[in-house]
Amino acid sequence: MRDTTDDAARDAVRDAEPNAEPNGEDADRDAFTTLTVVMHTAFFVLLGASLARYLARHGPEPRTPWVIALSVLLAALYVLGPALGARLTARRMIWLGAVVATWAALVTLAPSFAWCAVPLFYTGLRTLPPRAAVTLVALLTALVVAAQLKLAGWADPNVLLAPPAVAAIATAVFVTTERQSARRRALIDDLVRTRRVLAATERREGMLAERERLAREIHDTVAQGLSSQRMLLQAADRLWETDPDTARSHVRTAASVAEHNLAEARRFVHDLTPADLASGAGLRDALAALAARETDAALTVRLHTEGAPAAPLPALVESAVLRIAQGALANVREHAAANTATITLTCLDDQIVLDVADDGRGFTPDPLDTPGTPGGTSGTSGTSRHGRDIRGHGLPAIRARLRQLGGTLTIESAPGEGTVLSAAIPLTSPPPEPQ
Repeated sequence: MRDTTDDAARDAVRDAEPNAEPNGEDADRDAFTTLTVVMHTAFFVLLGASLARYLARHGPEPRTPWVIALSVLLAALYVLGPALGARLTARRMIWLGAVVATWAALVTLAPSFAWCAVPLFYTGLRTLPPRAAVTLVALLTALVVAAQLKLAGWADPNVLLAPPAVAAIATAVFVTTERQSARRRALIDDLVRTRRVLAATERREGMLAERERLAREIHDTVAQGLSSQRMLLQAADRLWETDPDTARSHVRTAASVAEHNLAEARRFVHDLTPADLASGAGLRDALAALAARETDAALTVRLHTEGAPAAPLPALVESAVLRIAQGALANVREHAAANTATITLTCLDDQIVLDVADDGRGFTPDPLDTPGTPGGTSGTSGTSRHGRDIRGHGLPAIRARLRQLGGTLTIESAPGEGTVLSAAIPLTSPPPEPQ
């Protein structure tokens, strides 16, 4: 017996997933539909053949009108069955009882109608629970044997053994098929649930990856710009009375940073492409613009390039290099107390290397960190556990960018000797797309 509620739920799942491939349940439904059509057709063929045989052999008799009437009633009841559905309900039970009772009365009057029981086996097995269905099949088989013995007139062994054998085979085949179908449906349900869980997990991981990427983008654009503006405005406030020209210069620089930051924010909202690269400028020009923008009275930023890429760099690599340079310079400005910083871009055949060196106070890198490991190490200006405030997002963002591109990060520093941050990105294979 199949549950139409479960069928509807599974159909809804397939409708919600139009790209899903047809599964085994569709094959089950097709097989049951074919079997049902065959059994219904066989029932009416057997009923018609039995009635024709009776009329040909017996002709007009007192019981003939009853046989014809019961045959018509049985056909009408059988036609009514599909309208009641396959589920076990009170109406379905009453209908099945009426069909069996009509057939039993018909067999009593005319034993030749006994073989109509075979389609009724199928109807009972589909409608009733297993134990009740087997009981019904046994009852129908007993009536068939009695009717055939009445026709034979003696205890024919074939009549005694053939109907039970046919009933046993039909029952065994049907029960086995039903069990296999039930296991297949359970497996399909498990697969559908697993697919839903996997889809939800992938969506959640994608959301987390996108959130992390957005956090890096915000840190490298808006947050860094605001930090620079704050420092410039604080310096201007301190010098406003004693050195108004320098103070106004700081204010103008802060305004310039704010203007660039606004462009970054708009571009960030539009498609997250760095503003320095959005106009079609190359990576070198973008780094030159960054160096010029970060240069002021307190810090001089220089750019040095070596070599040229053999082919245009992927947009993802250019964006990552520019963001790494921005993050490194933000740490230099906020933590290193440096006078100069140098950006060196080296283009090799198989990789591109970005070095950001400063002459600041330096620090002792964490001995637990190993330079050159994939994705980089901790310990740049402002992030060491030894004497620096661990509060920034800069270095984790750099490591995450390099990890996505299969690159490495190396930090070299010592107290009083400045810091060198070196990021290497391989170019031997296309970088993965951002998630």
